[in-house]
Amino acid sequence: MSIGTLIKTIQDIMRKDVGVDGDAQRISQIVWLLFLKIYDDKEQEWQLTIPGYKSPLQGRFRWSNWAKDAEGITGEELIDFVNNELFPSLKKLATAAGVTPHGKVVGSVFEDAYNYMKSGTLLRQVINAIESDVDFNSSTDRHLFNDIYEKILADLQSAGNAGEYYTPRAVTQFMVDILDPQLGESVLDPACGTGGFLTCTIEHLKAQVKTAADRITLQDSIHGVEKKPLPHMLAMTNLMLHGIDVPSNVRHDNTLSRPLKDYGPKDRIDIILTNPPFGGMEEDGIENNFPRKYQTRETADLFMALIMHLLKHDTGRAAVVLPDGFLFGEGTKTTLKRELLEAFNLHTIVRLPKGVFAPYTSIATNVLFFEKGEPTKDVWFFEHPYPDGYKSYSRSKPLDIKEFDLEKAWWGGRARKGRKTTENAWKVCAADIAARNYNLDCKNPHAVEVRHRDPAELMAEYQEISRQLSEAQTALKIELMQALRGAA
Repeated sequence: MSIGTLIKTIQDIMRKDVGVDGDAQRISQIVWLLFLKIYDDKEQEWQLTIPGYKSPLQGRFRWSNWAKDAEGITGEELIDFVNNELFPSLKKLATAAGVTPHGKVVGSVFEDAYNYMKSGTLLRQVINAIESDVDFNSSTDRHLFNDIYEKILADLQSAGNAGEYYTPRAVTQFMVDILDPQLGESVLDPACGTGGFLTCTIEHLKAQVKTAADRITLQDSIHGVEKKPLPHMLAMTNLMLHGIDVPSNVRHDNTLSRPLKDYGPKDRIDIILTNPPFGGMEEDGIENNFPRKYQTRETADLFMALIMHLLKHDTGRAAVVLPDGFLFGEGTKTTLKRELLEAFNLHTIVRLPKGVFAPYTSIATNVLFFEKGEPTKDVWFFEHPYPDGYKSYSRSKPLDIKEFDLEKAWWGGRARKGRKTTENAWKVCAADIAARNYNLDCKNPHAVEVRHRDPAELMAEYQEISRQLSEAQTALKIELMQALRGAA
C-alpha cells in the first residue's frame, strides 16, 4: 500500500468517529499513533544494541503488548485503556523523577497530546492498518517516513493551519550545503517545525562519523525548539528515524519566551539554520523579553534579534529564510539591519522567486547568509532564476536541488573567492545600503525592465493596430477579387 493510500485509509476510518472533528485532529491522532509504533520498533533495536537497555514504559504500555495483536483489545475496553491508563502514564514521564532520557523524550511528546477518538472499534481498525502496513525496522519503510510527514504536512496546510509553511527540501539542502557544518559544531533551529533543517544537517554530518564517540558528539550537537505540539512530535519522530535515538535537545517550548539577557556564553551556537515563522504576531508580553530597541510583536523580527544574539563571536554563521518585507521594512527591521551590517558580515542574499513555497504561500522569500564578528563591506545578491519553461513552481513542479548548482558554481567555496557579477549576481556596498536607510530590497540591475504603460495609451495603440489590420485585410480582399476576375 502506498503512503498516500495508507494515510487516506486511516483518515476515512477516523471520519466515521464522532470524536474527531476536522483534518487537524485526524492528523494529530495519526501522529501520536505513529510515534508509539516507531518508538516500539526502535526499542526492539535498542534491546539488541544497548547493553542493559531497560524500557522507561511499563510493559503493558508498550505498543507490542497492547496494539500489535490485530485481535487484541478493542471497543470500550480499548478507549478506557488509552484515555485512563496509557495517556496519564506517558504524560507523567515528562516531569517524574528518575526518568531515563529515553523516557523524557516520550514524556515531552505526550505532554500536550490527546486521544480524540471515541470508538474503540474504529481505533482498533486504525491501529491494525498502521501495524500491518509499516515496519520501521525495515530500512525501506524507515525512509517512507519522509513521505508520510510530507503527506501529513500537505494535509495540515489544507486543514487551514496558517503560517505553518514547510521549507522545501531543496532549500534546506542548499542552506546546509553552503554552511557545511563540521562534526563538533553546535547547530540550532530555534523554530524547527518538523525538523527538516536538523535532519538534513544530520545526513550531512554522517559521513564524518567514524566512531561511537563521534555518534555521541553528533547527537549532542543538534539542537531545536518548537512550540506547537504536533510539529514537535513529528520532529522527535523524524530525528529518531535519522539515528538520533534520544533527541532530548529538541525541546517543546517557545524560544522567544526566555528573556534575551538570560542567554549567556554557554548558550552561544556555531551554526543557526532556520525558516522562522513570518507574518504572525506573538502573544502580549513576549516582546518584553527583548531590549526596547527590538520590541515588536512581529515574530520574524524577534527571531532575527535572537539569532544575532545567540551566534558565537567570530565563528558563528547563519542562513535564515526571510520574506521580502524584512528587506524593505522599517522601524525595528531597520534597527536589526543596521546591526546586521555593523556587527556581522551579511555577505550574501539569495533572492528566491515566487512560488518556491507553493502551494503553502505565494510570498517572495530570501535566504540571508551572515557571519558574526566583522562588519559588512559588500552584500552580494543572487537572483535565483526559474528553469527554462517555468513561470512558477507548484506541488507537481517543485524547486529541485540541482537548480542550486548555479549558485554553488558561483559561490567561490567557503572563502567566497573569485565571485563575479553575472546576469543573476550583483553586489552593493554597505555604505550605499546605509544611505538607503538600510533598505536591502536591491533589484537586479541586469534584469530587463518591464515598463507598465498607461492603459488609455495601450488601448489607443491597440485600436490603431486593429484599424491597420482591417485596412490590410480589405486591400488583400480587393486584390484577390481582381485576380479572380482576371483569371476568368
